[in-house]
Amino acid sequence: MCGIAGIVTTGAAGAAPSREALLRMAGALAHRGPDERGLYRDERAGLAHARLSIIDLANGQQPLADTGDTTWIVFNGEIFNYVELREKLVALGHRFRTRSDTEVIVHAYRAWGPAAFERMNGQWAVAIWDKVAGRLVLSRDRTGICPLHLCEHRGRLYFASEVKAIFAADASIPRAFDPAGIDQTFTLWTVVPPQGVFQGITELPPGHVRIHENGSHREWAFWKPRYPEMSGPQDGQFAGSRDDAVEAVRSALEAATALRMVRSDVPVGSYLSGGLDSSLVAALGSRLAGERFQTFSLRFADGEYDETHFQRLMVRATGSEHHEMVVSRRDIAEVFPQVIHHTERPILRTAPAPLFLLSKLVRSRGVKVVLTGEGADEMFAGYDLFREGKVRRFWGRQPASTFRARLLERLYPYLTRSPVQQQAMARQFFGRDIQAYRAPGFAHDTRWRTTSAIKRLFSADMRAEAARRDAVAELIARLPPEFSRWSFLAQDQHLEIQTLLSGYLLSSQGDRMLMAHSVEGRFPFLDEDVMALANSLPAAYKLRVLDEKHVLKRVAEPIVPAEIVTRKKQPFRAPNALCFVASDAPAYVADALSETALRRANVFDPPSVARLLSKCKAQAEAGDGDLSNSDNMALVGVLSTQLLHHEFIAGLPAPARSVELRVDVDHEHRSEVLI
Repeated sequence: MCGIAGIVTTGAAGAAPSREALLRMAGALAHRGPDERGLYRDERAGLAHARLSIIDLANGQQPLADTGDTTWIVFNGEIFNYVELREKLVALGHRFRTRSDTEVIVHAYRAWGPAAFERMNGQWAVAIWDKVAGRLVLSRDRTGICPLHLCEHRGRLYFASEVKAIFAADASIPRAFDPAGIDQTFTLWTVVPPQGVFQGITELPPGHVRIHENGSHREWAFWKPRYPEMSGPQDGQFAGSRDDAVEAVRSALEAATALRMVRSDVPVGSYLSGGLDSSLVAALGSRLAGERFQTFSLRFADGEYDETHFQRLMVRATGSEHHEMVVSRRDIAEVFPQVIHHTERPILRTAPAPLFLLSKLVRSRGVKVVLTGEGADEMFAGYDLFREGKVRRFWGRQPASTFRARLLERLYPYLTRSPVQQQAMARQFFGRDIQAYRAPGFAHDTRWRTTSAIKRLFSADMRAEAARRDAVAELIARLPPEFSRWSFLAQDQHLEIQTLLSGYLLSSQGDRMLMAHSVEGRFPFLDEDVMALANSLPAAYKLRVLDEKHVLKRVAEPIVPAEIVTRKKQPFRAPNALCFVASDAPAYVADALSETALRRANVFDPPSVARLLSKCKAQAEAGDGDLSNSDNMALVGVLSTQLLHHEFIAGLPAPARSVELRVDVDHEHRSEVLI
C-alpha cells in the first residue's frame, strides 16, 4: 500500500499546481510510503506518491506513465490478478517496461477505459491523469479497503489518501467539522461516503469511478453487491448442497489466500486474534509460505479481553514464528492521540489503539504485509447483530410470545454487562417496534438507537444541526431498488458492509492503523470471487438457525483446532472508557475535556460532558467493573472528537517534511529525473 495525492485545475484557466504544495502532500503521507517518493507536474495537474514497495521493488516507482508518457498514474493498493491481466494486454499488443501491477493498470485503462476496473481483483485507490484529453480518472476498490478523499476549492480538485495531505496542500482550505458527518458518526458509528467528517472534504464511495473533464465530473458505481432475490426465479443463488458449498468456499478461499501470498516480492505474515477467521487465514497462509511463517497477536492485561489460549493453540497448529505483545489500559491511553491523528475521524471504541501498537510490532520485525480475517463476519454472517435480527424477526411475528423473547438470552455471551442479562429491560429494549420486522434497517435499529443516545451530550448548536437531519432515513433512501427483494439476512449484511465494514473496520481499525507504521493489510475474505460466492449462498448455509458462519466453520474443521472452531463468537474488543478515567490518566484527557476546549470545538455541551466524566470516574473508583455500553461509547466518542478538533482544526498545521524524490517529472519546467 502507499499514499497518493494530487491537484488538478478544474477551471478554464489557472496556474499550474504548486510544486511546493505537492511536496507537502507527499510529506504528509510519508508514513504510508517510507521507501520512495515521486512527483509529476504539468500545466494542469500534479501527482504525488509515497511508496511502500511490495511488488517489483526495483522498477515500480511512481508516478508512472504509459509508453507515450501521456497517461500518468498514482496508485495505492494491489491488483492481485495483474499477472493474468498483463497476459491479456500483451496479447493485445501492449508492451511493458516493468513487472509492476501499477503499469498493468495504466495499460488496462488504455485498452478498456474505465471498464478496466471491473476486471480487477484487488484493493486500490487510483488516480489516472490523461494529459492529452485533460481527463482525471479516480477509482476505489469494491469494499473501500483503500481510502480516497476529495476537496474542490478555488477552481482546483485536491485528492489524497488522507485528509492531512489535503490540508497540507493549501492553508486556505477551510478547517471545520461538517455537522452532517458528526451526526452520521454518532448514529451509524461512521460516516458513509461521500459524506466526510470535515466541511468541504468528501470521500469517493467504494466501488466507484469518478471522471473530471472539461470543468465537470461524472461518477458511477462500477460494482454493486448482488444477492439472490427471494421472489420469482432464484437467479444467482448457489444451487448445490451444503456440502457442495463447503467445498466451493474452501476452494475460493484457498485461491484468494494464495494470490495474497504469492503476489508479493516481500514476506507475508498474518494477524492471529484467536478467533475463527484469522485462524483460518493463518492456517491457509502458513501452508503457502515459502519460508518460516510469522504470526502476530495482541494480548490484554485485562483478562476479559485476552485470547492468549486460543492464539497459542493456533501457533502450535501452524508452527509459525509467533510474536505477541501485552496491551494495558495505560498503553491505550498513551497512544490514543496518535491513533486519532491517523483515523482522522471520531471513533466510539478504543479497539484501533491496540491494532496501532500491533502494526508497530509487525514493522519492527521487518514484515511489510499481513493477512487478516476482516470481512468474514460480514460475508458469512458472523455477528451477533445478524442473530439478533433473526431472533427479533421471529419474535415480531408473534409479539405476545414470551417463549420467542427468551431466545434473546442466546445473544452476547461474551459481555460482562450483557444487554440481555436483565430480562424485563431486554424485552423492553429489543421489543421496541417489534412489529416492524420487515422494515429496512430493522436489525440495526437497536445499535443506531443506542449510538444516537450520545447526542444528548451535543451542544445546542450541534443539536439544532442534528435535528435537521435523519442519518438513518438518508441511508435507507439510498438503498438499491432490489433491496426489499433480498432475504432479511442479505439486507442486514448489505447494511453492515455499507456502514461498519467500510467506514470503521477497514478504515479506522484497518488501513489507518496498519499504514501508521507502513504495513499493508490483505483480506482474503474480501476477494472478489469469495464475496460473490458468499453472497450467492442461501441464508441457511451462513446462519443455520443461530449457528453463525456455519459453512465457514466446516471449511475450518480440518485445519483449525476444534476448540477454536466451536468457541462462541466474540468480536475484537479492548478496554474503553476506563483507560481514560484512572487517577494516572495522561494530562491530555483533562485538557481535551476541559470547558474551554469543549466550548472551542462546540460539538458537545460542557456541563453534560462534566457529568458523564464524573459518573465514569466514580464508577471506576468504586471498582464495579466495566462501564455501561452507552457510557463507554459516549466518553470515547467525545474524547476522540475533541482530539480530532485539536489536531486538525484548532491546531497549527504540521510542519512540512523534507522530501527526497526518486521520480521527479516536471513538464511545467520541462524537466525529468529518475534517480
